[in-house]
Amino acid sequence: MSSDRPDPSNSTGAYRHPQFLRAAFRNVLSFYYPTCIDDVYGGYVAQIDEREGYVYDGATKNLSATTRAVHNFSLACQLDGPTWCRPAAEHGLQFLDTAHYDAEHDGYDWQLSGRETEDATRSCYGHAFVLLATARAAEAGLVDDEAIERHASLIDDRFRDDEYGLYAPEATPDWSSVDEYRGQNANLHTCEAYIAAYEATETARFLDRAAELADAVTRSLARDSSGLIWEHYTRDWDPDMEYNRDDLHHPFRPWGYQPGHQMEWAKLLGLIDRHHEADWFVDRAMELFDSGIDIGWDDEFGGLYYTVAPDGDPLVEDKYGWPITEAIGASALLGEHYRKYWDWYDRLWEHAYEHFINPRFGNWYEQLTRSHERDGPNHGVGIEPGYHPVNNIAIALSVFDS
Repeated sequence: MSSDRPDPSNSTGAYRHPQFLRAAFRNVLSFYYPTCIDDVYGGYVAQIDEREGYVYDGATKNLSATTRAVHNFSLACQLDGPTWCRPAAEHGLQFLDTAHYDAEHDGYDWQLSGRETEDATRSCYGHAFVLLATARAAEAGLVDDEAIERHASLIDDRFRDDEYGLYAPEATPDWSSVDEYRGQNANLHTCEAYIAAYEATETARFLDRAAELADAVTRSLARDSSGLIWEHYTRDWDPDMEYNRDDLHHPFRPWGYQPGHQMEWAKLLGLIDRHHEADWFVDRAMELFDSGIDIGWDDEFGGLYYTVAPDGDPLVEDKYGWPITEAIGASALLGEHYRKYWDWYDRLWEHAYEHFINPRFGNWYEQLTRSHERDGPNHGVGIEPGYHPVNNIAIALSVFDS
């Protein structure tokens, strides 16, 4: 095991210690840097084998990967990370604003090969991460608040459905058409981005947007699904119970409930509660966390199932690292109100070290089988340069190092 891991048997709350959290944060960053810095095309290389650390694809540049890496390095600048974090963040910002950005249509291309566009789809999910990365970069002093305003306006102008107060997931490259599909995931990350925009600027409009989104998804929409958050909706925001029903392993839009998204929304509600005067956020966050455990926790092998059917049966039994990190962030925040959640926080960290954290480097594995085995060469997802663990470790630090 990594030498940075504490021994819970000898130290109560060892996973809550700021020294441990800072080491875990640094380990993830150090796994990607400097290998992730692409001096050929610019930007980052996200496709790094999660077990051995070698590059398996040096050309593919996904908007989500670029922005998540900018987010990580910018956040590290605020947490007294290594000195190389600032130039690493600046490196990604330059690529984002040149290679990814389509000046003719004022939008960001979803995927590149080198510096050539492969997929120019306008993704709300991707643009939300542009806003998130920009907000973190502004907090680190790398861009100004005007950049945040510009990206927030772009999302609102192009994706927002004012009738429902929610956001459409995709548009064509020239913005001439918006896809009929509706989904909660783009709205989750738009909410996250607006929280970050508020934290960077203290602009009330951004906090209002985040709170409105949270209310719409976690309360209004969830009333149609017994309080849980369904993934897929029709154009009129009715639950679409057939979308991808025959594609359970779809990489971005699988059918079924995702326990990890119950946890992620619980985390966002906990963050909004820090800033907002309304008093419902923590109660709803607890309901979602508890529901995520109830439907998702595997009592035999531990961990959270990836997807669960409406009748409660697990669908995709594989275990992913990101739901565990989101549950860690949510439980840290909820523990500020009810200490029982810190018991889950410790249990989740112990589970992560047993199964998901690479003992050689300290990075997190993306996907394992139900019994936490590797199911093949599985390099890890190329849009995940450590964003989920870095983000949630930072949230835990804000709780335990305050």
